[in-house]
Amino acid sequence: METNKPKLNIGFFFLCLGLLITLITSVTSFLNLVFETLNKQYPDVLNATYQYGYSTYEYESIRMALATLIIFFPAFIIISYFWKKFSRGEMGHLDEVIKKWVIYIILFLSAIVLMVDLVALIRYFISGEITTRFILKVVVTLITAVIVGKYYIFELWNNKVFGFNIKSGPIFSSISAILVIGAVAYSFSIMGSPATQRLLRLDDRRIGDLQNIQYQIINYWQQKEKLPEKLSDLSNPLTGYSLPVDPEFEKGNVYEYVVKDKLKFELCATFTLPIPKGWREYGGDGIIPMMGYGVKDVATTSYPYPGGGTNESWDHQAGRTCFERTIDKDIYPPFSKTNVR
Repeated sequence: METNKPKLNIGFFFLCLGLLITLITSVTSFLNLVFETLNKQYPDVLNATYQYGYSTYEYESIRMALATLIIFFPAFIIISYFWKKFSRGEMGHLDEVIKKWVIYIILFLSAIVLMVDLVALIRYFISGEITTRFILKVVVTLITAVIVGKYYIFELWNNKVFGFNIKSGPIFSSISAILVIGAVAYSFSIMGSPATQRLLRLDDRRIGDLQNIQYQIINYWQQKEKLPEKLSDLSNPLTGYSLPVDPEFEKGNVYEYVVKDKLKFELCATFTLPIPKGWREYGGDGIIPMMGYGVKDVATTSYPYPGGGTNESWDHQAGRTCFERTIDKDIYPPFSKTNVR
């Protein structure tokens, strides 16, 4: 006589595993994306400084959350579809047990994620952050928890509420897709499109090159007590220094140099976008851009607030922009004088 054994479908087991991984990853990356985007949109001035310039590391956390969400959320939707389809068929006892375990684990981990996020939000609230971004973070967290919790609670009840059958799958998928698409669109509106990010990086490269050239001009003057007549005079095969060129030199863009006086010179470049400026928070993605090559800027500028930012002397709009510099002999004395004992 053949005995009935508990049935275990290996395919369903891996569907459950995939569902668990993709759901938790999607929820975590969604919340991270929304939180980091709100931090950029509404920076806390108590934990920030006003800065000029662009740093690609500022958006690294947003990029990571965005890339993770774009990959894992569609994978979750696909896996969830096949998981639901399998669940509607005949299932063995072990399959039923695994299904319930997965649902309980999802609810448990979702609750943990929710509590951790709420603890962080309440900590900021206690420290005095009663701001727009705080309220939006709380709302997004609660909505996410309610959607995930209700959907899988309905799954435990076999989609029957008060005797009525509820098609929770399409509703859940539609609402989730709307939230994810909205978060992705919102993040791109704050961060800019990939094309915009590339233009910002090109302009940041130009500022770095101009800082490099400026340093070499100062060093040239300190050694010879005169300004170079042209930029090619800075190239030195002995030291291995080669003059940087505009990253889009194929389009005819070049760095320009003009001697204005014995101690005054001008550097020019063509930029594609205005320099970003605004409040940036310390730590995390709020990395403050640093001056290249440890050089103190020789420009005298008026600051938007006492103290100024780092790259305010490289403030520029789109198009050709020139920066006039005057060497201060007290700050950068000739090497001949510094070597005299």
